[in-house]
Amino acid sequence: MTLPAERSPDRRMSGLLPRLLLAVTLLVPTLVLSVQAWRGTDEKAAFAERERAGVEYLRALGQITLALVDAQSAAVAGQPVPRDALNRAVAEGGTVDARLGTELRTHERWAGVRAKIESLSDRSHTYPEATYTAYTEATDLLLALYAKVRDTSGLVRDPDPDSYQLQDSAGEELPESVVAAGRLADLAVLAAARPQAELVRTAGELSNARAEVLDPAHDLVTNLQLAVDSTDSGTLGGNLLGELDAYQQAVEALGAAATLDTGNPNTGDALPDPAAVAAARVVVHAAAAALSATVLTEIDQLLEARVDGLGTARLVTVAAGVALFLIGHAPLLVFLVFLVAAGRRRGSTAPPAPGAGPSGPAGDPAPAGRAGAVARHWPGGTPEPPGPGHPTPADTTPAPKQWEHSGAAR
Repeated sequence: MTLPAERSPDRRMSGLLPRLLLAVTLLVPTLVLSVQAWRGTDEKAAFAERERAGVEYLRALGQITLALVDAQSAAVAGQPVPRDALNRAVAEGGTVDARLGTELRTHERWAGVRAKIESLSDRSHTYPEATYTAYTEATDLLLALYAKVRDTSGLVRDPDPDSYQLQDSAGEELPESVVAAGRLADLAVLAAARPQAELVRTAGELSNARAEVLDPAHDLVTNLQLAVDSTDSGTLGGNLLGELDAYQQAVEALGAAATLDTGNPNTGDALPDPAAVAAARVVVHAAAAALSATVLTEIDQLLEARVDGLGTARLVTVAAGVALFLIGHAPLLVFLVFLVAAGRRRGSTAPPAPGAGPSGPAGDPAPAGRAGAVARHWPGGTPEPPGPGHPTPADTTPAPKQWEHSGAAR
């Protein structure tokens, strides 16, 4: 007959089985949601890190752009070309591409840009027009590399308004404005050496070049103002606005220096002064270099803060997953604890093994009575009735009463 106390563990187990099934059913979606949240956060962090690599690459391209445009202006004007600065910038760009080019997939385009720049170093142009054309091809390749870096690094798909506007300014408007300012100054030099019959064509080229300087500069100012208005950073506005004003004033001065006298295009008075345009171009490049460095630094700081925040979000995801597991799967934990406790109780109250006696281990039963003792200890294993001359094994020491009985018999 089974006692009620022995049936109580089975009753508890049967009551926990539905909860156990529910806990196991909830376990899978909880794990799936936790893993998806972790992967989503991890992908966002990897995306931001790749954007930071793009910012570093853009910084190197900015130095190459300034050095290349300076070399172009010097070559077109027939002055000594500052090749040392250009060679240092190209070497630094090669180092950055060797480290980041595989991730950003820029090796092929960088190789084309570098080969074109090196061919400029070895080429001696007889005519300034050919020099201008050769450098124009090199700067076009450089601007295409800007676009490639922004695309493969993900900067063009940045989800935040402030960092998106900043990367658009540093990776598109600023380089285009710098290149256009250099071309405008070079065209002013070329226009002064062209024959009178080409003044009309020259005036059209100068007008277009002037628009190519002013249009990206206007877009740049608009983008940076939007970035300042939409950012949560407490330092972005203070760091950018002063340099943005200096850049805007420099571009306006260049545009004024390159203005044409449309009232009389057939005379020399219609063309801008090359020296004034060249001087304004130098100021624009200096202001653009300072503004580019600040914008890229601000982008990198915003991305770094985003990566740090995503790291915190990963920890929160893990903590939330553990909490949901503990809350939703408490019955499963209780059931496991119950099984362990029940196993220990059953082990402590287990019946003795078959054949085990109260006074000996299993397989060695205790002898029953004196016959058993004689049977176990008598040679041959045959029990003999105890009697005179046949002491039992238990009588190892003669007792006094035995000698007393013998005397009485005598």
